[in-house]
Amino acid sequence: MAVAYLLLAIRQNIWCWFCAGVSTAIYVWLTFVAKLYMDTALQVFYFAMAVYGWYVWTRGRRDGHEKAVVIWPVTTHAIAITAIVVIGGVNGYLLDTRTDAAFPYLDAMTTWAAVWATFLIARKVLENWWYWLVIDAVYVFLYWSRDLEWTAGLFVFYIVLIPIGLISWSRSMREQAV
Repeated sequence: MAVAYLLLAIRQNIWCWFCAGVSTAIYVWLTFVAKLYMDTALQVFYFAMAVYGWYVWTRGRRDGHEKAVVIWPVTTHAIAITAIVVIGGVNGYLLDTRTDAAFPYLDAMTTWAAVWATFLIARKVLENWWYWLVIDAVYVFLYWSRDLEWTAGLFVFYIVLIPIGLISWSRSMREQAV
């Protein structure tokens, strides 16, 4: 279902949000067992974002056209990255000192970055693909190190698909501008 989500998101198909909701149920259990607690919380957030994404993409339709792909200002991304680093650092410290979390800082940083990147997908912001490239590369390491080789492999596949999503959404944005 996670692959279906990504493939449908690349095509800007609203059913990606349904697939996202189903795949999160699987990953809640998987990440909890792997002691990636922030990633577990992230999966719960993903479910809520699946509902939100469905709503925004449905509401964004106008005159038979899908919600448009947009670009946000660099300053917005700079503020977001700064917030991710600060919140992720504090969250990582708390996980490191109060839990048995594996890779607490990486777990926290990737979680908060993924929260932001998922919001960007729901709003159809083109730059989401660049965030996912970095996030998924870190997840490959995290999952591999926790003996979740199949999940690490899935994230390698995501990394391969990211340029396709970036190109597809860029093309869509150019076509919408015409």
